[in-house]
Amino acid sequence: MTTATPGYRTTTVGSVVRRALVSTLLVGLLAVALGALVAGSAAAVGALIGTAMVCLFFSVGALVLDVVARLAPATSLLVALLTYTLKVVLIGLVFLGLSRSGALDSTVDARWLGGVVIACTLVWLAAQITFSMRARELLYDLPSGQEEASVR
Repeated sequence: MTTATPGYRTTTVGSVVRRALVSTLLVGLLAVALGALVAGSAAAVGALIGTAMVCLFFSVGALVLDVVARLAPATSLLVALLTYTLKVVLIGLVFLGLSRSGALDSTVDARWLGGVVIACTLVWLAAQITFSMRARELLYDLPSGQEEASVR
């Protein structure tokens, strides 16, 4: 049925991103606590930076892709590939910046940073796929004259 039914609400991309973000934050904060308990403050800082990177880069990328898909659907695949490439480059630049600043030698544990980036990325992807597949999205709208006829 393509007409609005009581209690029917479509899921927006923003709600999918929000759910993926919450899932990723939960795993990231668990990693921060675990890192602090197991390996000290450097591991906790590394886990915190890794969590922040994944949450920021992936949520901005998903929202940009949503805007592009609404405005120019034909270019959405190209933008998806470009945003993915940008995410990889930005993560590499953060690692490079931390390495050159000497932070990876003292205040940030590189193993925890890398491990949490990988773990949070997998959680983000799994959550985004799961919530997107469960989303109830209308695929098409009937012309205004046909809506009343289809309800009867």
